[in-house]
Amino acid sequence: MLLVSLAAFRLGASSGKAIGSSIGIPQKPKIVKSPATNDLPAVTVVEISDPTDANAGIELFNLDAVQLQSVPFRARRVVVRAGAATVVLHSTNLRMRTRTRVSEGHVAYVTFGLQSQGTVNGLPVRPGLMLAAGPEAEARFVVDAGWENVTILLPPRYIRDHLAARQREGEFRLPAGIEMLEASQAAAYRLFDWGKQLTDTAAEQPALFNERQDGLLAVQVDLIENLLSAIGTAHIFEPGRSDRTRQKRSLVVKIAEEFALSQRGANLYVTDLCRVTGVSERALEYAFKEVMGLTPIAFLSRLRLHRVRHALLAAAPGSTSIAIEALRWGFWHFGEFARAYNDCFGELPSDTLLRIRE
Repeated sequence: MLLVSLAAFRLGASSGKAIGSSIGIPQKPKIVKSPATNDLPAVTVVEISDPTDANAGIELFNLDAVQLQSVPFRARRVVVRAGAATVVLHSTNLRMRTRTRVSEGHVAYVTFGLQSQGTVNGLPVRPGLMLAAGPEAEARFVVDAGWENVTILLPPRYIRDHLAARQREGEFRLPAGIEMLEASQAAAYRLFDWGKQLTDTAAEQPALFNERQDGLLAVQVDLIENLLSAIGTAHIFEPGRSDRTRQKRSLVVKIAEEFALSQRGANLYVTDLCRVTGVSERALEYAFKEVMGLTPIAFLSRLRLHRVRHALLAAAPGSTSIAIEALRWGFWHFGEFARAYNDCFGELPSDTLLRIRE
């Protein structure tokens, strides 16, 4: 059977727009939707300038972000919805930590750009590696500036139906949790490149996917063929000794972070983090510097700054104050807190409150 190619519906190839480089106060995410009239348009393009808006434009996974560098944050997300399938391109301009949880009823496959550098649950991204995530599974990313990835989200039944019709059920096992797959470098990159071309085209010409149903049908055909081709060459990645060491350090960081969040404004000592993680102070320091590029205290301070910002942005007018939220998350020296907040987000906490009241 002749497969209809996405290229037949493209009105001209285009490269993705570079992430904006302007510096200023973080703005609400700029969301550009296609002209579709339903609640979930075929194409959504989101320009993000604030880590608290990390979930903007996507409904199939939850994402929590912490920026690890004190430079203006710029990220871009392009979402293409084609029937049961969703394809997402995400890029960012700085080093950041994200925790991403796939929604119930979906599995996710993630491929990475050739220039992307970072880790997934402690494993360094490298050519040929892909991430497979089952429903409600959480992956922890630490990514560097210039990061790009393509995520494909599908209901498990959608893949099973295709495999059953092809009598290939025994060839694939859908992920139950988080799995790293090792495919051929060519196959993994072909899948990324296909998703990049799709999202570039959709961002430039959204009407192509809303006004022509044959375009969306072509996407669905291309998607399943490219996905099955890539994972058909893959096997479960077996980490080496250095990878296992890094995974252990990543787990130490995860435990320390979750403990710190559970304590909110409690005065935490490094002693407390050593006790809860079961490692020495030196091992704790190594783990944080390797995984996050920051000391334990520096990262946890930045994490709490993000939680204060979340609270200020979510609050109803007059329902809270900067002092209340700062104290709630362990900041008692308000002058130092304001300087650290401004250094991280490019504005004072008073400016944040002023913006949401406007």
